[in-house]
Amino acid sequence: MHSLGFGLGLRPVHYDAIQQGRPRVDWFEAITENYLVPGGPPLHHLERVRADYPVALHGVSLSIGGTDPLEPGYLRDVKQLVSRIEPVWISDHLCWTGARGRNLHDLLPVPYTEEAVRHVSERVRRVQDHLGRRLLLENVSSYIEFAASEMTEWEFLSLIAQQSDCEILLDVNNVYVSSVNHGFDPLLYLDAMPAQRVRQIHLAGHEHNGTHIIDTHDAPVSDAVWQLYRHVVQRLGRVTTMIERDDHIPEFAELERELDIARGIADDVLQAAA
Repeated sequence: MHSLGFGLGLRPVHYDAIQQGRPRVDWFEAITENYLVPGGPPLHHLERVRADYPVALHGVSLSIGGTDPLEPGYLRDVKQLVSRIEPVWISDHLCWTGARGRNLHDLLPVPYTEEAVRHVSERVRRVQDHLGRRLLLENVSSYIEFAASEMTEWEFLSLIAQQSDCEILLDVNNVYVSSVNHGFDPLLYLDAMPAQRVRQIHLAGHEHNGTHIIDTHDAPVSDAVWQLYRHVVQRLGRVTTMIERDDHIPEFAELERELDIARGIADDVLQAAA
């Protein structure tokens, strides 16, 4: 599977640094909902970045695991943005984000059941048919477990990818966060991922509170997550990788240096395997 290389999340605070400095970043990921507008500064900046770099769109409100009907207005707006930007791919989260028409602005887990596999897979197929593109689904971090679950999260994600013919955005930080919160071995999760469907990797920071971890995206990638990333590269090769930072956002150069760590790990692993 072709790799785009190493990218960063596109954040407004960095627009000037990107457009004026042409940094050594291979691609950018833009939050879909930030650009669902008919015009104005957000789209202007996105189009300028897109002129120089590949861009992926990453949604946070599809609510693919929800029970409300898929929102036709939202899907229409996403399709228009896709036509305008021509992203390399489109992703969202394996979760639900609201109910009865109310968006809770959070990424909420679903029970891992056969019924949920069928429900989510059918909705993914409808979204893909509407957009005319495959969707990437990202594993979310979680803090509770459902008594109704019939399988592990990695089995659940793999089944949905198979039944809907979608691809996977593997968030290594989220795997680590959930592994600590729920007491499973993160390597079991990573080794269960179907290699042919993992299109992209997320790396991010978190807040460790001793007994549990909160997925905050406001800190550098931890040593534990770097070690898991090394394992992923050993198993899957040079998969397209990016670093997310959503709060306490540093200067762009600091994120470039962190991205160099990811490049270095991938180079070391692949050279050793050659």
